[in-house]
Amino acid sequence: MENPSSYVRSNVAGLVSLLESCKDADPQPAVVWASSSSVYGLNDAVPFSEAHRTDKPASLYAATKKAGEAITHTYNHIYGLSITGLRFFTVYGPWGRPDMAYFFFTRNILQGKPVTVYRGRDHVDIARDFTYIDDIVRGCLAALDTAGRSTGGGGRKRGAAPYRIFNLGNTSPVTVPALVAMLERCLMVKARRHVVEMPGNGDVPFTHANISLAREQLGYKPTTSLEMGLKKFVRWYLSYYGYNRGTHAFRNHL
Repeated sequence: MENPSSYVRSNVAGLVSLLESCKDADPQPAVVWASSSSVYGLNDAVPFSEAHRTDKPASLYAATKKAGEAITHTYNHIYGLSITGLRFFTVYGPWGRPDMAYFFFTRNILQGKPVTVYRGRDHVDIARDFTYIDDIVRGCLAALDTAGRSTGGGGRKRGAAPYRIFNLGNTSPVTVPALVAMLERCLMVKARRHVVEMPGNGDVPFTHANISLAREQLGYKPTTSLEMGLKKFVRWYLSYYGYNRGTHAFRNHL
């Protein structure tokens, strides 16, 4: 685990700083914040539902996100802040995080470097509920539009306020080998696959969102398949990094 304190600074201390400012405001704002599908941890009931237990995190990151949910509940209860937590499921797309698998897989494939594909216990392929950024944004906006009012002000609670948790996923888990195959088709380049057993580093073998609650209360309905989303991402990637598909050369650098 690299730099574990960064998770605590961002996901716990940073969140508390935000909530402190919000609870002292008058009027108080409604808060919509990013939790994570990682809070489901070692839960093996699928698809993951908001009603499932989340008390067995599999990583420090997951533990800090779970702590965030407990902290936001506390501020809702004590100070009357209206709070909505959104459990994002493997968000991807243009302007995404370079440390995400789909992003550095793309880079490695184009550079002719090996792509490390982890395989789970008993040779089961790892699977993720990849969710395109545009669908996530629509879910965030719906959460903001439907958020109830906070009931406090100046650090004092005047009544009960809404506290909500929603899954935002695509409901269609895809295995990592299938993800690599899609990238190969989009890039028209064959990947050099290096398949290894998944280390016991806190990762989980699968994620799968039940979005019934978000569909019912937010009108959330993801519309972007992974194949379509990766095509959009690759188009952005090639343009942003100045890659010339015809010559397999970089005009700038990756």
